[in-house]
Amino acid sequence: MPVHNIEIAQTLNKLADLLEIEGANVFRVRAYRNAARLVESLPRSVADMVAANEDLAELPGIGEALALKMKEIVETGHLQALEKEAKHVPETLSDLMKIPGLGPKRVHEIFEKLKIADLKGLGNAVRTGKLRALAGFAEKTEHKIREYIERKSKAGNRVLWFTAEQIVAPLLKTLQGVKGIKQVVPAGSFRRRLETVGDVDILATGADSAEIMRRFVEYEDAVKVLAHGQTRSAIVLRSGLQVDLRVVPEESYGATLHYFTGSKTHNIAIRARALQAGLKLNEYGVFRGEKRIGGATEQEIYAAVQLPYIEPELRESRGEIEAAERGQLPKLVGLADIRGDLHAHSRATDGQSTIAELAATAQKRGYEYLAITDHSKHLSMVHGLNTTRLRQQIREIDRLNEKFHGFRILKSTEVDILESGELDLSDDILRELDLVVGAVHHIFTLSRAKQTERIIRAMDNPYFNILAHPSGRLIGEREAYEVDLERLLAAARERGCFLELNSHPQRLDLNDAYCRMAKELGVKVAIATDAHRPADLELMRFGIGQARRGWLEKEDVLNASSWRSLQQLLKRSR
Repeated sequence: MPVHNIEIAQTLNKLADLLEIEGANVFRVRAYRNAARLVESLPRSVADMVAANEDLAELPGIGEALALKMKEIVETGHLQALEKEAKHVPETLSDLMKIPGLGPKRVHEIFEKLKIADLKGLGNAVRTGKLRALAGFAEKTEHKIREYIERKSKAGNRVLWFTAEQIVAPLLKTLQGVKGIKQVVPAGSFRRRLETVGDVDILATGADSAEIMRRFVEYEDAVKVLAHGQTRSAIVLRSGLQVDLRVVPEESYGATLHYFTGSKTHNIAIRARALQAGLKLNEYGVFRGEKRIGGATEQEIYAAVQLPYIEPELRESRGEIEAAERGQLPKLVGLADIRGDLHAHSRATDGQSTIAELAATAQKRGYEYLAITDHSKHLSMVHGLNTTRLRQQIREIDRLNEKFHGFRILKSTEVDILESGELDLSDDILRELDLVVGAVHHIFTLSRAKQTERIIRAMDNPYFNILAHPSGRLIGEREAYEVDLERLLAAARERGCFLELNSHPQRLDLNDAYCRMAKELGVKVAIATDAHRPADLELMRFGIGQARRGWLEKEDVLNASSWRSLQQLLKRSR
């Protein structure tokens, strides 16, 4: 049974949580968290690396002990170190660590004093008032806990798109290996690249549907077969994700793919156009009377209703059909359009690699530039840079730039926006940088008006260029802080600033709606990875998916610009 990278990362993070709750050495905890993040971002399966007898200790930041633990998870599906720790601290306490405002000390106190070890017990303690009896647990904390539990309940079994991809990729590979199979494609919300996915629909064509279905229901990661038929089967995977497979005739493939890709409202509108033209459209094809006139490809479906092809990411009934009628569909940005990355961290703060290692990887990706945006001094927990250390880094980057040819490392910072709206570093040092990325990392509880004014005051600084992860959300874990993003976009336009689309799969911040608003207001978006190691530069593709849902084209993306053009865009009246 395959062990996915996301499962390895979850196991390592869970061990880190339990160790932190017990008060273990901070460096030991950090090592597990860093390893988990590395595994999440790896483009290859750790299980495949183990099968190929590759040395996991050669991965950046992974020592022999961690390599052995990762191998143990792959080979056994378990981790003895976690099971040993769970004898002292229940594994379910890891779930409590995800609640905003509940750090390891508070979780430990809840467990020790109230004997609460899971979300259900914590919810009961909030309802009965038991939690408030503990010192330091006020109404505000209870409110955060209630919000978190409600959010988890509403999310149900939905998982991040990124997680679904990791889980489904080996299954797709298995199906692609079936003799005679021609096409295997995910549909549904997964194909439209929604941020989270409830289940996955797969469509296939091939000569032997019985063999395709047999391989599907006998897939080694399947724990339950919900249906097994000649043309449709459904399974539940070990992760809890449900996957449906349909094998369809080639002449109906495009029609079925269109139907199961959705969205429902988009499909209804397309079928209505077909009816107006005297046609019938369903998952089997386009018909004039009893005669099939199209359906082998999605292009045939759209042509039948007098429309150009509409990309899956746009099919949300948000004006895409009207834009298609006018011949004004966007030419969506692609990964090949990106010329550089404007958000990356080195080991000077919370990154895991040297600047040279990050830059070399960025250059191999074909980039022209990479911005090193280590944190500023306010984030002391990650050794944020003060003026002296930042100047040392500037000199280091200058030396490195002499060695790189056709590539530039940009001197930058991810500077904290303080509660007052001031930046955490003085203008004297900011003026020495190529660009300045500002971010809110603390005090998320201001009112909408105050948080908005705080960020606009930061934008007033003439050296401010890009607002990182503008809403502060973590999908499924932390709601966005209260802020008027429309006002921020307007303020950015007035001041010559930009907003980031953070590509980390749990952020994807800006969301698609605000990406489109930025486009309409003429504010360029910086699609950036927030890389903490070279492998994280691969995360760019997740940001690209979100940007496409937001109708962004190459000209809407700041880092689709050459370095020469970017220099001009970053200039403000200083």
